[in-house]
Amino acid sequence: MKDVVTVGVDGTPQALAAAQWAAHEARLRQSRLRLLTAWQPLTARPRTPWAAEPPHWPDRIAQEARATVESAEPGVAIEVRLVREPPLEALIEAAEQADLLALGSRGLGPAARFTLGATGLDLVPRVAVPVVLVRARHDRPTTEEGSSIAVGVSLHAACENLLAFAFETAARRAVPLRAVHGRNLPPFADDRGGAVERAAAEQAELFAREELSQALRPWREKFGDVRVEEQVVMESPAPALLHGAAGAQLLIVGRRHLGHAVPRIGHVVHAAVHHAPCPVAIVPHE
Repeated sequence: MKDVVTVGVDGTPQALAAAQWAAHEARLRQSRLRLLTAWQPLTARPRTPWAAEPPHWPDRIAQEARATVESAEPGVAIEVRLVREPPLEALIEAAEQADLLALGSRGLGPAARFTLGATGLDLVPRVAVPVVLVRARHDRPTTEEGSSIAVGVSLHAACENLLAFAFETAARRAVPLRAVHGRNLPPFADDRGGAVERAAAEQAELFAREELSQALRPWREKFGDVRVEEQVVMESPAPALLHGAAGAQLLIVGRRHLGHAVPRIGHVVHAAVHHAPCPVAIVPHE
């Protein structure tokens, strides 16, 4: 553990919301909060000695974020880092020195959907730490949204890092954990109203519930104080996860960290970060 939570700040309302979320998380973890502002020089080399100094606006951005954080979460240890390099490169390097990375994410339209900018979209599959995407909320603080944590569980393979992050997060926040599993019905169990199809659908759901319970059992035993709700939805994983995130303060999804030649995020993660109604934590795991 590095005991550092890093947040990228760029002066936008979304970044300030992410800074507040990260500060709250740092306080719960008893970690340092690192505010990172990165900018790309307009010219490759400074033409005068004083041009080598950073412009004033990165410092203003960082100080605004610091003031926001100190007001929302007094007492959190804060570091400010101003980095003269492209934001993507700076964030990838920062992720290696942190336990968690938070970024702002823009909300669009009445559904307040997420839309990842180029930096966030490129960053997520390139780092080995959890990345949390936070959108700006004007009606209430991001840290007060929802009464539970939701996590998507695929059951196709072991996901120890994902479940560890989910249970630890729920334990730190003293809220219930909702474990959501989405599963398509088998082809022979489509809804045509026949008794055979209904029986097959019920059997498929029963198997899914048993598998989910088995996967969660050791974690329930380890985190006895965390109240767990197991939710199986017989539909595609992406919409099932979004339905399961209703009313949650954080949605946690897993991303296979397999070292693809072309870094990418899966369709479930893609749907979550674009459509979830709350902050989304993307946790890499084998």
